[in-house]
Amino acid sequence: MEPLAEITAQLLETDRTAGARRAAPAALRAVASVGRPALRGTSAAERAALTELLQVCAWILFDAERHRIARQLSHRALALARTLPEGAPSVELLVLSVLSLQEEHLGRPAASLRISSSVLAGRDLPARVAAVFHVREARARARLGQGRRALRSLATARELLADGPSPRDPSWTWWFDRSELDGHHGLALADLGDPDTAAALLHEATAAGDAPAYRSLFSAELACLLARAGAWRETDAWLSGLVESVPEIGSVRALGALARTARTIERGPRVPRALRDTAGYLTAVLRAQAGAAHPAFRRIRRP
Repeated sequence: MEPLAEITAQLLETDRTAGARRAAPAALRAVASVGRPALRGTSAAERAALTELLQVCAWILFDAERHRIARQLSHRALALARTLPEGAPSVELLVLSVLSLQEEHLGRPAASLRISSSVLAGRDLPARVAAVFHVREARARARLGQGRRALRSLATARELLADGPSPRDPSWTWWFDRSELDGHHGLALADLGDPDTAAALLHEATAAGDAPAYRSLFSAELACLLARAGAWRETDAWLSGLVESVPEIGSVRALGALARTARTIERGPRVPRALRDTAGYLTAVLRAQAGAAHPAFRRIRRP
């Protein structure tokens, strides 16, 4: 059997370049291969390696919309992380950040807020870690209609990110950059009823060149936002450039957002014929992908 660190590295690379849809089967195999090993007698290094593997698999399965097993793996990773010696490198905060994001994604913003607020309360966090949790807090507050507090959390996150990298920032914060912040800022503003500024921020978030595969979510959410706003011309222009890339999209969350976009267009009033045609083509492409995709994709088989 390959060392856990090698399996984790391979999963991370597949997820970064091809996305969760391609990485999910390997993540499930990795989880099955390690099972539930007896922890008595294992070293801290071995427990740390297993913690990281479980966390990576949990993230991948979350983005593949496999929420039950993703949550189970996150909680296993948390329990393991808390057995490590004080001062040992730990992914506990990364696990909590994903759990907070998952709760918000599943429409449970109060649960998401409890996680993020508990991390921010009374901890001396590295700047970039604190910024991550302020963003999680903002997304939850936006869903709860707490506009002022959401905007304050976003402003704090932006200030912390503007300070630049710190030696205290853990290595796992590599993905949290301005594009990530812009994307979540845009999604929060969409929930708060500011579609114009939200669209501008989501557009900025999609402009990054060598971005991890999951960030296709921001492009898909921008299409969904434009459709919900009834901006038919802009929706058609954005979707026309996006629909051909659907077979390469690796985030099942992104594919779900595109499915919602197609439904919004199909039900919309006075939709131009050209956009209806684009939405019909998008639906056909999504259905074709669903046939060959990981089982997690079946939930959007019929947009």
